[in-house]
Amino acid sequence: MIFALVLFILVLALAGIPLFAALAGITLLGYHAQETDLATLIIEMNGVAASPTLVAIPLFTFAGYVLAESGAPNRLVRVARASVGFIPGGVAIVSVVACAFFTAFTGASGVTIIALGGLLFPILSKEGFPENFSLGLLTSGGSLGLLFPPSLPVILYAIIAQVDVDKLFAAALVPGVLLVLFMAAYSAFISIRAPNVQRIPFDRSELFAAFRESVWEAPMPIIILAGIYGGWLTANEAATLTVLMVIGVECFIYREISLFRDVPRIAQKSVVLVGAILLILGVALGLTNYLIMEEVPDKILAFIQANVSTKVGFLLSLNLFLLVVGCLLDIFSAIIVVVPLILPLALAYGVDPLHLGVIFLTNLEIGYMTPPVGMNLFLSAFRFKKPLPQLYRASLPFILVLLVALACITYVPELSLWLVKL
Repeated sequence: MIFALVLFILVLALAGIPLFAALAGITLLGYHAQETDLATLIIEMNGVAASPTLVAIPLFTFAGYVLAESGAPNRLVRVARASVGFIPGGVAIVSVVACAFFTAFTGASGVTIIALGGLLFPILSKEGFPENFSLGLLTSGGSLGLLFPPSLPVILYAIIAQVDVDKLFAAALVPGVLLVLFMAAYSAFISIRAPNVQRIPFDRSELFAAFRESVWEAPMPIIILAGIYGGWLTANEAATLTVLMVIGVECFIYREISLFRDVPRIAQKSVVLVGAILLILGVALGLTNYLIMEEVPDKILAFIQANVSTKVGFLLSLNLFLLVVGCLLDIFSAIIVVVPLILPLALAYGVDPLHLGVIFLTNLEIGYMTPPVGMNLFLSAFRFKKPLPQLYRASLPFILVLLVALACITYVPELSLWLVKL
């Protein structure tokens, strides 16, 4: 009976009912079958609410939404274009950096594709880049900055895996830069080969004008990065400072966001996303507790150890599994549901928890653009009014480039751990 009900709930989940409802239903059925007191579930949800790092999530989300609705995207793209537009693939590199910046602030919510797609796609087309290249670049760029502060998935992973969030940010920095460099190098390669791609002549006066226009916004990521990596700011303090800077700059300096008319509306939009994350988090932790009572992680570990004998083999299997997970689930659900299951397995094979976090997030970042159901593909199809098969073809070269970077990150753990050990 219990199995039939669980199967029925899974079918409902595939049919589109909210994920938290499906997770809660399975959890309650499991607790009922075990005759376990529901107070255990309440304790798990209270543990989520008591997490000291949790406050950073709504603050960073709100700051990212404010930036996306202001003129910040236009100003920052202008700065990047004036700075590196003269080098091969300069405009494409500008797009890569701009996407990484906005994804870091907004998380994997699709805001980057929606906010920057309409701005960057015409620029890339005007400079002579092939349409499929531009579509693939912006589709993959929509999740490119997930490893950089103040990324919400990094904070959430740290909460679930119970690792220090500041150390995880430090571990993710070099791999995050590596992903950007791989994308930039591929963009330069395409630029050199494409006959119609133009270069923007370097103009010192335009560069100064662009910096002058964005003088209040351009330093923000530098301040946040320096504060977190320099040990001067915790994640919560960095989140608070980010909100204060964003509100001060956009409401009182540029005056593009009204403090009384726009801020409440933007806050409401951001709170909807945060509320969904927290709701899923609470019920998923209850489900995880039930799975632990049923010794599911131990059984999975025993199966893997019986079939996978080496750490290299485990990491390869893990990457394949996570790419599928990243394609099927949104990143917040994947972190909450999957991390508690794979963490003990990784520890058994000697994988450092911080290194595991970087591998996990990189896989999900790539999964967002992986056919057939990666979320970025659907967002791009909606934003650019293009058929999905075209986006599949456009994204494939970028997926291959990022898979090469993933292999480096996976099998060279020093890339993730050397900053942590300094």
